[in-house]
Amino acid sequence: MALEVLIVDDEADIRDLVSGVLEDEGYAVRVAADSTQTLDAVEERRPSMVLLDVWLQGSKLDGLQLLQEIKRRDSTIPVLMISGHGNLDTAVAAVREGAVDFIEKPFEAERLIYLVDRATETERLRRENETLRLQVGQEDQLHGNSVAINSVRATLKRVAPTGSRVLISGPPGVGKEIAARMIHQWSPRARAPFIVLSAAMMSPERVEEELFGSEAEGVVRPGLLEHAHGGTLFLDEIADMPLTTQAKILRVLTDQSYTRVGGQRPVKVDVRVLSATSRNLQDEIAAGRFREDLFYRLNVVPVRLPSLRERREDIPELVSHFLARFAAERRLAAPGISEEAMAALQAHDWPGNVRQLRNIIERTLILAPGDRASCIEVDLLPPEILDNQGPMSGASTTMAIMGSPLREARESFEREYLKIQIRRFSGNISRTASFIGMERSALHRKLKALGIGDKREGEE
Repeated sequence: MALEVLIVDDEADIRDLVSGVLEDEGYAVRVAADSTQTLDAVEERRPSMVLLDVWLQGSKLDGLQLLQEIKRRDSTIPVLMISGHGNLDTAVAAVREGAVDFIEKPFEAERLIYLVDRATETERLRRENETLRLQVGQEDQLHGNSVAINSVRATLKRVAPTGSRVLISGPPGVGKEIAARMIHQWSPRARAPFIVLSAAMMSPERVEEELFGSEAEGVVRPGLLEHAHGGTLFLDEIADMPLTTQAKILRVLTDQSYTRVGGQRPVKVDVRVLSATSRNLQDEIAAGRFREDLFYRLNVVPVRLPSLRERREDIPELVSHFLARFAAERRLAAPGISEEAMAALQAHDWPGNVRQLRNIIERTLILAPGDRASCIEVDLLPPEILDNQGPMSGASTTMAIMGSPLREARESFEREYLKIQIRRFSGNISRTASFIGMERSALHRKLKALGIGDKREGEE
């Protein structure tokens, strides 16, 4: 959303003129005629800057007094003073009290725009830096071409422009925040802030102050809702939000209004709310830990992200992406990966999903010996990846096979080999048969003979 300027002048013609000039330059504008309206506007929502007239007829406070009060409440708000009766002493006094500059009436539009641009530059940079800080280490898309992830992407694209609330569910590590960022980036709010609140990482007392902001002795500290004005607020792990906070969120969703902690005056914002959870909210509702009315408010469009083991065919693309990314960070050429290592990664169950896969790839790349860094072989993978591949791995397997007749050893090997390959291809018998070089009907017979469940539901 555009930066917002609060114009304070006792002359309606000046307010209208300056509003038109700044709106043409892409700024959002609010206006006030006196000190009371100004302070109400500042309390209602923090502006990006204030354009303040020195002489305010009929006002309780003149411009310099109002400047002092604004700075007392929030010293970070830039204030540009304007006057038709200015002199050097007035300008010096204004700057001494914290004004960023002083401009005399009548002023040229170009001069006004230049000073406003300069005064809001810090706010502009702060927003950009905040956005970059939040994006450090973040993925910006859901990688893969499986039917499951393609369906999710299609849903996100359809819902992004609508402004509807979206509840994203799925186990930890599947990329729920990435999905929320994609909705924001594809929406009309893409140039406005994307703000994240993770309820799971805060105490119940702190959640409300972070979300709604606070007021104490006239000093206002804006919360995340205010910072997200015009943009998107992402509530991560919504099930961990305290019940008292859930009730207040309902009001925000209803009329985009709330009160700060310790405050009395309602704050109005324009925010799109996206939320996510790794829990079953119906179970949380039944247990009395989550409000049913809030669930239906948030769950306008439900989106479920599949676990990694539900889309194992995406693992090669994800691995290639992470290898290229981490190699680039170290200024190295992206290594290859052997077929055996890829098979092991695809056969793993990935309880930590994509996040765990990313960490495994990064760790493997870091620990790979220099003379073997050009290709990731299966023995370079961490033990936890190989240990769950079944009885086929390890010295104990060799001893078991050596103590068995040839027929039993062969059957044992075939059974475990086929289990791993079927798991690797998510139960798809056709793709498994194609990879191992068997006819599908022959594979079905082999599975039946070895006592392995026939997973025809995975076939294409």
